[in-house]
Amino acid sequence: MTDVPDRTAPYVADFEAFARNGASGAPDWLKELREGAIGRFAELGFPTMKQEEWRFTSVAPIADQRFILAHAPGSPGPSGTPVGLPAPSDIERLCLGAGPRVVFVDGRHAPTLSTPADLVGGARAGSLAAALRTDAGGELARAHLARHARWRDSAFAALNTAFLADGAFVHVPADVTLERPLEVVFVSTGRARSEGPLVSHPRSLIVVERGARAAVVETYAALSDGVYWTNAVTEVVVGAGAWAELYRVQREGPHSFQVATTHSRQDRDSYLGLHVVTLGAALARHDIDAVLDGAGAELILNGLYLLGGAQHADHHTVIDHAQPHCASHEFFNGVLAERSHGVFTGRIIVRPGAQRTDSKQTNNNLLLSTEARADSQPQLEIYADDVKCTHGSTVGPIDQMQLYYLRSRGLTPEAARSILTYGFGAEILDRMRHPVVRDRLDRLVRERLA
Repeated sequence: MTDVPDRTAPYVADFEAFARNGASGAPDWLKELREGAIGRFAELGFPTMKQEEWRFTSVAPIADQRFILAHAPGSPGPSGTPVGLPAPSDIERLCLGAGPRVVFVDGRHAPTLSTPADLVGGARAGSLAAALRTDAGGELARAHLARHARWRDSAFAALNTAFLADGAFVHVPADVTLERPLEVVFVSTGRARSEGPLVSHPRSLIVVERGARAAVVETYAALSDGVYWTNAVTEVVVGAGAWAELYRVQREGPHSFQVATTHSRQDRDSYLGLHVVTLGAALARHDIDAVLDGAGAELILNGLYLLGGAQHADHHTVIDHAQPHCASHEFFNGVLAERSHGVFTGRIIVRPGAQRTDSKQTNNNLLLSTEARADSQPQLEIYADDVKCTHGSTVGPIDQMQLYYLRSRGLTPEAARSILTYGFGAEILDRMRHPVVRDRLDRLVRERLA
């Protein structure tokens, strides 16, 4: 019998080197967390298509390659700009430009590319690595890091937790309102070392405390067409009566891989708008877990994926109604061209005692090619009897009656298809509340569809 190679062993070896060097100065609680996570990753291994949650998505392109851990950007060069850092103009091109920004290059904070954020009321937006070195930031991180994202159930989240080093740290204290969105930009250079392509494990923590209001734009983008892997985890905590929006824009390179987890927890009477726009990467998987853990909490979850070529994008969502009188409304639309493949699995859980739950889930897919494919699995899991829950899914080409109507008004077939395709995507954009972010995402979507 031929032995099956252990694909986790190289990453365990990388972790041992990481623990001896870059992670050696971490507090004891973080060291224990990292060690537990790498052990769990070794136990789980990379998922396969034999597992129900991965039956539409093969991660063999990731598991079969050797990725090398990315390190911090180099030392300053002759001009004073650190070697290996992108030019500020490149960052401007990749940003939405909606507000102050915090920039990370290959998973590490780049202060020279970030803009000063003079935030009111003691709010903070910066590097998680820097926050861990302070008393206040370290205590807040200890209270929330890895308390929400289920790394024990996910090999990728476990691997991210094992290499937890840097990412965005956003803290909005109680009753503080941020008038402008905060922009967090994760840029991948696409550089490869002689041993292989790079992997980064950005870890972000966003805490919006009781009665506070804030919007965060999280962008993942590339500077080149090279092969690399981004393995990201973001944890979002929304306090009682707080209002928060998270816009997540994925614009990775055409030959890259991204696996991501976004986990949110809401307290009573809070509002969270989570808006996901997926444009890039050859292979993308995004697990979204939202827990409504306080009575009266409301969640709006919007998703739009625009795929072409041989792109594959898998969105796996779980909305957990853990308390009564909560509402969630989920809308995901996909536009798939050429040989692309979109996967949506949406699960709504209503826990025992979560009476008066109001939940709606919809996934619609527009196929622009006979070779494009969409798999959709909406699911309801209800353990309470006084609820209002619905779900639905559609997959199909452009409506020929709508196309005929537009052509009868003098439009060419190409113009008519363009209008209908844009309208399909704009349905998701229209649900975004922040006008500046919405308008800039609209422009981005128009450019992609063109």
